[in-house]
Amino acid sequence: MITVELDHFSLDKICDSGQCFRMKKLGEGRYSLIAGDQYLEMRQDKGVVDFYCSQEEFVCYWVGYFDLDTDYEEYINAVNPRDKYLNTAVQKGDGIRILRQDLWEMIVTFLISQQNNIRRIRKCIETLCVRYGEKKVTPEGVEYYSFPSPEGLSAATEEELRACGLGYRARYIAATSAMVASGEISLDKLRDMTYKRAKKELMKLCGVGEKVAECICLFALHHMDAFPIDTHIRQVMDIHYKRGFPNRRYRGMRGIMQQYIFYYDLEVGHH
Repeated sequence: MITVELDHFSLDKICDSGQCFRMKKLGEGRYSLIAGDQYLEMRQDKGVVDFYCSQEEFVCYWVGYFDLDTDYEEYINAVNPRDKYLNTAVQKGDGIRILRQDLWEMIVTFLISQQNNIRRIRKCIETLCVRYGEKKVTPEGVEYYSFPSPEGLSAATEEELRACGLGYRARYIAATSAMVASGEISLDKLRDMTYKRAKKELMKLCGVGEKVAECICLFALHHMDAFPIDTHIRQVMDIHYKRGFPNRRYRGMRGIMQQYIFYYDLEVGHH
């Protein structure tokens, strides 16, 4: 077990931020998370966080995953003091991190997320993992399933994918899995691209429009200028940023500002 004191870090808010769908609340301050083929349990009490893993796993995998080497104080201090709405959103969302998640997992996740609610997205992903992922067992005996590979998913027919509760998205996932498995779209090349190029390349995938591409850029490729606009964010923009979001001011950190706004809007449910 690794115990660390962390500022601007909240498992609770990360769990509800709509960027990862395989994180679960186990009990008071306790969470489990499956990311790619890794399983982790965590506990948080105020600023102190316990990660139930080895030092090596923590350093090699989870520090990057949770973006722990980034000072979020800088983002918070960058907010325009005259922007009352954003200041409130940041106060409410303080503790969220932009996770560095697996690229393939995010492509599939955000294809599923279209016109879907969080509960259903979680269920679809779990079903896909159980059917097409690899069964794993932790040293403590916890069973879980890794996220299926592009090859694993491309072997499924559209009908079989539909049976996982995916509806019309089954077609997107079947076609996209085939494109990635065949090498027509290279995940490795995507990882090396600039934000603009990656976004354009992602939009070649079946079912990936602008918003989904932005989500993948932000939550997998860590392009901090990505700014996904869904119906929530669009409403906020129409009310609070009629002239558009101050992009120039927040260059290099638009993505985290988007997350603070998204979380605040989700939590408060009104503007």
